[in-house]
Amino acid sequence: MAELIEEVPARALAVYAHPDDPEISCGGTLARWARGGSAVHVLVCTRGDKGSSDPTTKPAELATRRAGEMAEAAEVLGLAGHERLDVDDGEIENTAPVRAGIVAAVRRIKPDVVVCPDPTAVFFGDSYVNHRDHRAVGWATLDAVAPAAAHPHYFPEAGLPHTVPTMLLSGTLDADAWIDISPTLDVKVAALLCHASQLGEPGEWLRDVVRERAAEGGRAAGVAHAEGFRRLRLG
Repeated sequence: MAELIEEVPARALAVYAHPDDPEISCGGTLARWARGGSAVHVLVCTRGDKGSSDPTTKPAELATRRAGEMAEAAEVLGLAGHERLDVDDGEIENTAPVRAGIVAAVRRIKPDVVVCPDPTAVFFGDSYVNHRDHRAVGWATLDAVAPAAAHPHYFPEAGLPHTVPTMLLSGTLDADAWIDISPTLDVKVAALLCHASQLGEPGEWLRDVVRERAAEGGRAAGVAHAEGFRRLRLG
């Protein structure tokens, strides 16, 4: 049975692969928490240097542009902070250095909730295969949170241990918890529009797509618009 999450965490960390992933996956949730007084942080693991179908695009220039877009979106969402691990697109793996970077962010921010992709979600119907970067970041974040961040002998140089009570996995095929984003749906759209390198001239179609997807979540949760997650209770 779907459960609607009402509480706002004091601190939250969202870990994703590419600069626009947090907005797509949980932008309404992050904005709602920020407006509720939560200190919300985002960690993006790649540079976003390959996010173009134009062969004339220079990856280094694209990465720089996307870093600026990420900063603009963070301001729209009201984030307390945002940072990147700067791994090249397509080369992110669940390695010790990547987990160390995530663990360092967890121990520094001390989040009550960590949000990340569900790495077990691979096939969405017959028209989309979940990006390998999303899956790699999902597994790395799960392993960084449970058990590494909570145990002192994992990455001792990354700071004092911190136990994350709750994880929310987005882009899941097994959603069991929902967050009402009706008050922040327009903020989600505005944050997405910051990523012009990915959207070009989005027009009204983007707003329609975002609203329809949020409405689908809302129907499952019994509200107008919602984002769905698979919830893990670790605390």
